[in-house]
Order: sequence, then C-alpha cells, then structure tokens
Amino acid sequence: MVPLAEAWDSGASAWTAQRREQYANDQGHEASLVAVTARSNRSKADQDPAQWLPPAADAHCRYAGEWVATKLGWRLAADELELGALRELGGACPGQTVAYELAP
Repeated sequence: MVPLAEAWDSGASAWTAQRREQYANDQGHEASLVAVTARSNRSKADQDPAQWLPPAADAHCRYAGEWVATKLGWRLAADELELGALRELGGACPGQTVAYELAP
C-alpha cells in the first residue's frame, strides 16, 4: 500500500536491512498488496495521498484507511501535506475506522 520509496522517506531508512525486507515482503495484511492495473500502478508510483488518489472516488475512503493502517502498523511518519490530505479524506468518510496491528 505504501510504496517502498515513501516508506524510506517516512522512517524505513533507519531500519535494519532485515526489517526493510520484512516490509517489502509483507503479505500478512490484506492491504499490503492490492491488485490494480499497470496504468494505475504507474500513475501512483511512489506518491502519497496528497499527490495521488485512486481514479474511482468511491475507493478514496478505503484507500485512505489502508494507507493510515499501513503507516501506523509499521510506525512510519507522515509529512504535513500528507497529513492534510488524510484529514481532508477522513472528513469525507464518516464512520470510517482504521484497524491495524503493529508489525513485528
């Protein structure tokens, strides 16, 4: 969900090589890998929700929730632009809850 380059900029750069490998290969969470078209994957690249959202508006709430869950679960930071975008998205998602588990 959170691209490797974004994770690196959000704190993964301080991780051990083993932890980065765990993150890159995390298949224990449903949101870790989401099947999308090649076109959508290319358009997202390593951008955060301040820069990119799924083309389908009805997917924005789920996307934001899974993004936040991934960041929290891996204890990754968010910059001010990212936080602003997530707050705005959250305001448009009444009743949305974010459930996450801390990564090992």
